[in-house]
Amino acid sequence: MTDAHILVVDDDDRIRDLLKRFLMRAGYRVTAVSQAASARKMLQTMAFDLAIFDIMMPGEDGLSLLKAVRDEIDTPVILLTARGDPNDRIEGLRRGADDYLAKPFEPEELELRVAAILRRSARDVPAGEVYIAGMRFDPDRSELNQGDKRVRLTESETALLSRLAANPGDPVSREDLAEATGSGLDRAIDVQVTRLRRKIETDPREPVHLQTVRGVGYRLIVD
Repeated sequence: MTDAHILVVDDDDRIRDLLKRFLMRAGYRVTAVSQAASARKMLQTMAFDLAIFDIMMPGEDGLSLLKAVRDEIDTPVILLTARGDPNDRIEGLRRGADDYLAKPFEPEELELRVAAILRRSARDVPAGEVYIAGMRFDPDRSELNQGDKRVRLTESETALLSRLAANPGDPVSREDLAEATGSGLDRAIDVQVTRLRRKIETDPREPVHLQTVRGVGYRLIVD
């Protein structure tokens, strides 16, 4: 998917220009901006296949930007930060990020992560439609609908739900779910499950459809 359009948001001119040049050499179309406000306007008027947000920006930071736009768009997002604290990654995933990369990083690693997310986004999922709490999930279209209204899912949430829906009722290990979503962390899967429960469960504290299987992982109970 080398014709993908990527949005880069970073206030550091050197890093922003470096990322733009590197990703363009890799075959991607790139739009780069220095502020969250500019990114908001871009996301409202243009379609992007993926966005890269720097966390440490003056004014509105990357986490705030992600939280603000996640309810409006389901574009995959990679977060960049100079901090290596794993809690930053967990907070980013909690707010809907699809991946996280700590600075300094090798450009080749970023390119590999970008390519992996774009492959998952474009992948056809063979599982058929399932109904969950009166909602219809179509893995082929990566859509969860409640009547005529679409329920917004992040790319990671879609991958998670697709993996569970492929074998409804069967336990799926955290390791399998981590591989399906590309998160690489068991804790990250737990965060994503918590966010997904808020969207499909009547009472997320007492889940009926997205159940924990102790010592294994999770299973999806369909209608």
